[in-house]
Amino acid sequence: MMDGKIALIEAGGTKFIVGVGDASRQIQARTRIDTTRPEETIPAAIDWLRQQGGDYAAVGIASFGPLDLDRASPQWGHITRTTKPHWSMADVAGPFARAFTCPVAINTDVNGAALAEWMWGAGQATNSSLYLTVGTGVGGGAVVGGQLVHGVTHPEMGHIRMPRHPADTGFEGTCPFHGDCLEGLAAGPSIIARWGASLSDLPSDHIGHRIIAWYLAHAIATFQAILEPARIILGGGVMESPGLLARIRSEAVEAAAGYFAGRPQEMIVPPALGDSAGLLGALALTLVEGHPHSAGAKRQ
Repeated sequence: MMDGKIALIEAGGTKFIVGVGDASRQIQARTRIDTTRPEETIPAAIDWLRQQGGDYAAVGIASFGPLDLDRASPQWGHITRTTKPHWSMADVAGPFARAFTCPVAINTDVNGAALAEWMWGAGQATNSSLYLTVGTGVGGGAVVGGQLVHGVTHPEMGHIRMPRHPADTGFEGTCPFHGDCLEGLAAGPSIIARWGASLSDLPSDHIGHRIIAWYLAHAIATFQAILEPARIILGGGVMESPGLLARIRSEAVEAAAGYFAGRPQEMIVPPALGDSAGLLGALALTLVEGHPHSAGAKRQ
């Protein structure tokens, strides 16, 4: 187990949550810093961490992306091409490494959440789990056998291509790169673009509830076909809409057509870590990168 204080950063497109914790999962202090420009937000986070003592065993960063995660790359730890103004090619990891001269673990915020939920939350006691966040954007991370799934870079599950709901064929989608990918059809901005309100503010009988549940259920069927995870954890602001989880479970039965394993009531679940998920994601990244085989005991 890693000894000493660990600096934790949940780097979001709207806010940075910065905290101090340790390997026992105790969050000793935290603060919020608005995400403005890299040259403002990152130094403010570093200054706050210095005020907490500044002697850290490691820094964990769970960040919005996309990210360059190739440690052999000169752009390792940088955000690459993002729609967030001023942040494309921003170096996120480097300033913290230079400020505190300790190891830095960085990955996407959704990968951090996926790992934390597998270690301590809704994915615990499974060999494989997938975390999907549905909010301003859509992102996903998967843990198989205690390891995050990566290819050349991290997964971009929100950008899978989707079939079109029969009542939604006239909507072009809001993704600036792909139009009607999953993010372009089911993320918060796409809901507002169609119907002028968030999903939770639409009447309970509004067709938007059925359409969004249908898209997410078909995305789940795709992820089942690729990974067959034992648990699929659905988080993010859109998922706070009353009744959405139940609708997705129902639609998932039809989308699977009896082909995939798992009962939706047990497999498709909400997150368990609550408001601390982001910081615990950053903590999980430091523990696994520092001890790549210690994320958990053998699981079924």
